[in-house]
Amino acid sequence: MRINVVEGDITAQRVDAIVNAANSSLLGGRGVDGAIHRRGGPAILAECRAVRASRYPDGLPTGQAVATTAGDLPARWVIHTVGPVWSATEDRSALLRDCYANSLRVADELGAGTVAYPLISAGIYGWPVDDAVRQALSVLRSAEPAAVTEARLVLFGADTHAIARQVLDAG
Repeated sequence: MRINVVEGDITAQRVDAIVNAANSSLLGGRGVDGAIHRRGGPAILAECRAVRASRYPDGLPTGQAVATTAGDLPARWVIHTVGPVWSATEDRSALLRDCYANSLRVADELGAGTVAYPLISAGIYGWPVDDAVRQALSVLRSAEPAAVTEARLVLFGADTHAIARQVLDAG
């Protein structure tokens, strides 16, 4: 699987699946989650409500992933995953890695060839960008999906992209 790191707007990525850094309610929020719901339109929210009603009445657990339609986005699916909130006193990195691994598993089950990821938990949830990139790459580099041929880490802003390139280039 090829891993690409790009600066841009995840809602504009032409891929099979876009990963959403969702909150557990699956009903939209701020940051990436809000942008995906706004640009994707009401079809995403309708499917999220159905998922909540049928499978996750208490909300999607941190680290898990579930797919819905992509609505008006230039993708076939949105894969929603709930990242952990950063803690300086508790190591939650396994949960962050689970977000990437479970999203990749769902993408593979769907038959998605290309997947665009945001930098999960590095925005509103406060995860340090350099470590968030390391956690993402540790999963994506070791994965062997059957269907996914490209994982694209889509970073918002030049500063975040520069940090990610440094981490990527460092190995």
